[in-house]
This record gives sequence, structure tokens and C-alpha cells, in this order.
Amino acid sequence: MPGDRVSTERDPEAIRARLRADLDRARERTSTLTSVVDHDELTRQHSPLMSPLVWDLAHIGNQEELWLLRRLADRPALLPPGIDELYDAFRHPRADRPSLPLLDPTQARRYVAEVRGRVSDLLESTPLAGPPVTFKDALLDEGFAFAMIAQHEQQHVETMLATHQLRVGPPALTAPAAPHRPVPALPTEVLIPAGDFEMGTDLDPWALDNERPAHRVHVPAFALDSTPVTNAAYAQFIAAGGYTDPRWWHPDGWVHVQAAGLVAPQFWVPNGPDWSVLRFGETLPVHPDEPVQHVCWYEADAYARWAGRRLPTEAEWEKAARHDPVTGRSRRYPWGDAEPDEQRSNLGGRHLGPATVGAYPEGASAYGVHQLIGDVWEWTSSDFGGYPGFVAFPYKEYSEVFFGPGYKVLRGGAWAVDPVACRGTFRNWDHPIRRQIFAGFRTARSVGPEHEHCRTARDARPEEVGS
Repeated sequence: MPGDRVSTERDPEAIRARLRADLDRARERTSTLTSVVDHDELTRQHSPLMSPLVWDLAHIGNQEELWLLRRLADRPALLPPGIDELYDAFRHPRADRPSLPLLDPTQARRYVAEVRGRVSDLLESTPLAGPPVTFKDALLDEGFAFAMIAQHEQQHVETMLATHQLRVGPPALTAPAAPHRPVPALPTEVLIPAGDFEMGTDLDPWALDNERPAHRVHVPAFALDSTPVTNAAYAQFIAAGGYTDPRWWHPDGWVHVQAAGLVAPQFWVPNGPDWSVLRFGETLPVHPDEPVQHVCWYEADAYARWAGRRLPTEAEWEKAARHDPVTGRSRRYPWGDAEPDEQRSNLGGRHLGPATVGAYPEGASAYGVHQLIGDVWEWTSSDFGGYPGFVAFPYKEYSEVFFGPGYKVLRGGAWAVDPVACRGTFRNWDHPIRRQIFAGFRTARSVGPEHEHCRTARDARPEEVGS
């Protein structure tokens, strides 16, 4: 079972140890993000797009209690009736949550600590391997339900980081700077030959429902940027009048850019002839070689049109990231099946921002495409939907209710994402107007039949690539 997260032997103790570490790491990040600001900052809504931080905190505990203590272990609720409704993301829009009778920060911390204490005991005593005969068996199989909760908490860590980015005030978060290495001499683009590959997964025991099932997909030959689009490249689009020329914009995007008054990525501010960026309370020069982030799908699409290119489809992105043309199999990560580390990718929020392009050569895919995992989420041209044979599990509200043209797929995972919620099959999605998320993009182009069996950039001489 190549690519399995935990082990091929389905060793319950190895699974348990991994889950314990992933849950602890998620809680450490949650605690940091909710302890560096005061009571007022926790309960205030910093943007109508985001919940108060204290809502996210208690919601994390509520989901953990609901799935692990109540549905899995049949325990009684820890709080009076009504707690589930307060922290149900579908019942109350984010803009309305400050007016709800939420737990205050002290109560929320006490609640999540009580839940985690009981969950820790449950994890030690629960069988985690076995054939998934019943619904509860499927939740327990290789610890899926515990892994789902670890992923859920890390997703809210990313949401809380977006809230911190939107808050106004002195810096509350610190981290060492991301690697700003000289940009290596990489080809501009990589040619990906036509052919089938296996998209999605049936092997990864912690993959979520929208990543399943594995299925064969034929992808025509295409060329893909070897790195994400940089700040310097995007600044050229701005300087060329990209935000004032309707030729480059999707009709809905042109309406939005005018109505919202967009002139640059979110958090960019003019600094004479250059740009600065507001990042977690600090004003910094825009680094030319970092991937651009905080752009919406419409902005990414407009840039690609201006550059004479397009956004890649989701299948193109995944083939470039996972397919190994030598073995024919699909890898778990671009570099192989080994877990992410600091030599291969920028994940886990350890730098509070992206690294420069080309900073992780050891993380390149088999085709020689760089930084497909980490740094920035990457917009694709694809609408969010289920794969052939999709089955909602364990609840429709995780994925299925979002299927349709109103959501565009993002792939790859940003610097803010934890490895437990990031892999070559992981799928994110959002409205095409969203900019507060840590999203960037890379561009693609279709190639003619003469490239149906083209060499990759790794095989080509530099002067041949992009010609």
C-alpha cells in the first residue's frame, strides 16, 4: 500500500502515537493563536468575513466532543443543550456570530481542555484497526475520526491566522523569516506529456471524502510554470494597467474589481514607485521573489490571460504534482512518499509567510515542478465537485454541500497549513472573490499534438524550455 500515512502493517500503536502527536501539535498552535491577544481581541470581530477568535476556539472543542466523545464513544454532552447550535457553522453566518451568547474566553478554554482530556483517554483505550463493517467501524479504522479532528483543528488554525492577518494593532505573532535564497536558474515552465494518471486516493487512510476515490484521468500535454507566480511578475501586471483593462477579466470578475475598488493584492500598499505589504501588524517591503499571495481567483485568472496563459485545471495540477513518469504511479507528495520536512516544503506556519521561489529544490516533483506543496494555496480553473463514485463520509456538510460552480478549487497548501492537512490529493475550495486566504497561483498553457510525448524540463536543455 504505497503512500499510506501511518504504516503498511496497520499497527495500532504506531497509529496511536501518530495521532497523539498530530492532536498535540494542533492544540499547541491553537493555544498560541488564542493566548497572544487579550480578552477584547478574542471576542471582537476583526472582519465581517471572519468569526471572533473565541468562536473558532469553542467550535474546535465542540466538533471534537461531538464526533469523538458523543458519536464515537456515546458519552453525554458536557454542556447544556444549545451548544451545538451556537457552534454550527451552517446555522450562523460569520458576520452574525459576535451577537450570539458565546462562551467567553475563560469558559471556552476550560471547555476545550476538558474535551481534550477525555479524548486523550479515549484515544489510549480505543481499538484503531480492523475492517470497517459498520459506520462506527469506519470512523475508527486506522484512527480516521481522530485524524479528521486533527485536520479540522489545523484548518481552523489557518482560519485564525487569517483573522490575525486582518486584525489592526501591534504585532502579536513572531516567527523566523522564511528562506530568502537567491532564485536558482530554473526553467520558466515545464512540459508535461499527455497521458493517463491516477488522480485521488484509495490508499490514504486519513484522506477526506472529496479526495476519494482514486480514478484514471487522461490529461492532454500542457506546460506549467515551474514555480508560483512571484510578486515581481504580478507587479508588472499592475504596472501595465491590468486592473483597469476589462480585456483580461472574467465578466463577473470585472464587475467585482470595479465594485470592490481592487488595485493590487490585498494588504499591498503603495510605497512611492514600489509596494509594501502589511503582514501581521508589520509593514514590510514586498519581496520580489516571493510567491504573490492574497489574490482572488478573478485576479489570478486575469493575470494569466494578460500573460497569454491560463490557470491549470485541477487534474493538470495533480498530475504535475504526483505522477511519476518512470514508475507510472502517483506519489503522495511531489518528492515521493516521505513526510514533509524543512528541506522539502514551507508548512506548519513556522515562518508566517512564503519563502522565495526555488527555495526548496528537494521538494520538486518528478517533472521538475517546484513548490507545489507549501508556501501558497494555488488557484485552479476547476469548479469544486465530487470525483466519479464520490460518497459523502462521514457527513455531507464537509464537502458535498459546496459542490458546484460557486466554488473554485485550490491545491497545494500554504505556509500556514499543517502537514496533517496537506498532501498531493488534498483539495481546498473557496469563492472566487476570496482574498484573505493565503492563496496564490501558477499559470499553464496548452501545447499542440507535437508535444504529446514531449520530454520534461528535467530532460531538456535550459534553452529548449519554453521555446
